[in-house]
Amino acid sequence: MNRNDVTEKIIATKVSQGLTWDQVAREVGQSKEWTTALCLGQMTANAEQARVLGALFGLSEEEQKWLKVVPYKGSLPTAVPTDPLIYRWYEIVNVYGATIKELIHEEFGDGIMSAIDFSMDITREPDPKGDRVKVVLSGKFLPYKTF
Repeated sequence: MNRNDVTEKIIATKVSQGLTWDQVAREVGQSKEWTTALCLGQMTANAEQARVLGALFGLSEEEQKWLKVVPYKGSLPTAVPTDPLIYRWYEIVNVYGATIKELIHEEFGDGIMSAIDFSMDITREPDPKGDRVKVVLSGKFLPYKTF
């Protein structure tokens, strides 16, 4: 058994029970974005979160332990993603990455946006021309130190 096995069991149970990630997140007590990342093997659960997910998804004690192991982060199976939705994010970074970098450096200076001290919110925006996906990313700015 490994973390991928637990992830697959969570997804299979979610589908068979007709659950949404929002429902799962409410049970865990965290955002749907963070909880989904946890269930997909990209975050680390504390003991209570592992217990809640264990009860929700019928996980054994051994499977719950895997939820508390710090994962190897990064879930893309290939360097260039082939899934159309994920590829669009890759395309956004390829087209706008230099612009984002330039504007962050101009506003904040030399540094990075943290993906650790970070939050994300994904919502639907109704639009008469077709609903829109709204993604808000917020990361702490971490300046490079001089030494």
